[in-house]
Amino acid sequence: MASPRVRKIADRIQVIVAEMLERRIKDPRLGFVTVTEVRLTGDAQNATIYYTVLGEDADQQATAAALESAKGVLRSEVGKQLGMRHVPSLAFEFDGIPESARHLDEVLAKAREADAAVAAAREGAQPAGEADPYKKPREVVDEEAEDQD
Repeated sequence: MASPRVRKIADRIQVIVAEMLERRIKDPRLGFVTVTEVRLTGDAQNATIYYTVLGEDADQQATAAALESAKGVLRSEVGKQLGMRHVPSLAFEFDGIPESARHLDEVLAKAREADAAVAAAREGAQPAGEADPYKKPREVVDEEAEDQD
């Protein structure tokens, strides 16, 4: 987003599209949709709308088809409410960030379990070698002093 004006337009498009999907679009294929973000090009000609859908792959595909069919109605409503001379074209993209976040949470949970297992194994363990494993400076022994003893 190049300018604050473009960011404001993108935020307004997000609100308009979310309200339209909630109240006015009555497509049975439309699942439980959340509009997560809208990215607008610097010239405000193209808007990419990122969304998530609660459900399985079939629900996601049906929702994608419903959004594509409702694109014209949504664009005309965006044009009416924004009052712009040139209304940006709308493109819908599925937002995969929640799935990535869920996968990262699972990986972090496994790492925590592995750390806990290592900490449990470490309890009461003894070092494998000497108590002080660091090299020490060599002591020079005087042979004549040993012979006299």
